[in-house]
Amino acid sequence: MRVVQFHRPGHGPRTGVVRDGTVYDVTAEAGDALSLLLAHHAGVPEPRGVPAGTLAALDVAPHEDVAHLLMPVFPSEVWGAGVTYKKSAEFRDEDATSSKGIYDQVYVAARPELFYKGRAVHCAGPNGAGGIRVDSDFTAPEPELAIVVAANGDILGYTLCDDVSAWDIERANPLYLPQSKIFRGCVVIGPTIVTPDEIPDPASIVIRATITRGDTVIFDDHCGVDRMKRTLPELVHFLRLNNPIQDGTVLTTGTGIIVTQDQALHEHDIVTLDAPVIGTLRHTMHKLPVDA
Repeated sequence: MRVVQFHRPGHGPRTGVVRDGTVYDVTAEAGDALSLLLAHHAGVPEPRGVPAGTLAALDVAPHEDVAHLLMPVFPSEVWGAGVTYKKSAEFRDEDATSSKGIYDQVYVAARPELFYKGRAVHCAGPNGAGGIRVDSDFTAPEPELAIVVAANGDILGYTLCDDVSAWDIERANPLYLPQSKIFRGCVVIGPTIVTPDEIPDPASIVIRATITRGDTVIFDDHCGVDRMKRTLPELVHFLRLNNPIQDGTVLTTGTGIIVTQDQALHEHDIVTLDAPVIGTLRHTMHKLPVDA
């Protein structure tokens, strides 16, 4: 099952199921997206719904007077896993000024790096805006597979995530990690959530990421999830270890796609993440004011 949430003018957030490119509004039968995912996981048949337009027609810039995609779930919490790909460990150690070697140590350690990313208020959905901190000169996208997790640790679905990060703040001192990771627009998720019965092998997913500035693509790279060192159950285990989570928690799983400082994000850049089984997640970038 492929699940979306979308805004319907005059009605607010709606829950949809995507079949053959058409979105069916199942709100009346299923409630919100999290309720639908939990019901599907429990074996409840997929609701039929009523046609609400095509996924392509809903994949437009958000405006209250226009039907458009929302983030596919409103997460109670978002957590991130870091240094799960060798390329990420190597780049961060090369880039570090005061902490060389610590990232490779985490890469080979039994315990993964986990960090808090915020709540739904910190997130954006398809065609929304990722944030660039007012005090950052090197903010980069981190294209990742994200999982939606139940309180008991079961994986409810897979989606795409841009774990937008202020790398210059983290590299100044690792103790600044929360400030480099948590701010308005630090998480962009979507466009769909795909349930595990449709993705029996998430390691087969390949994510492509581009950055477009004006009419020019300034960055283009891809990475397979099969290059991740950690397993998804391993990451969920450590996330839940003496740390109660709620249904609908989103866990981003790390990136193997590295953007260097000469490609740092600017206002109005367009970041695009694509994985065919999940869809295309596209968003802009916005330089945050001091009081955001």
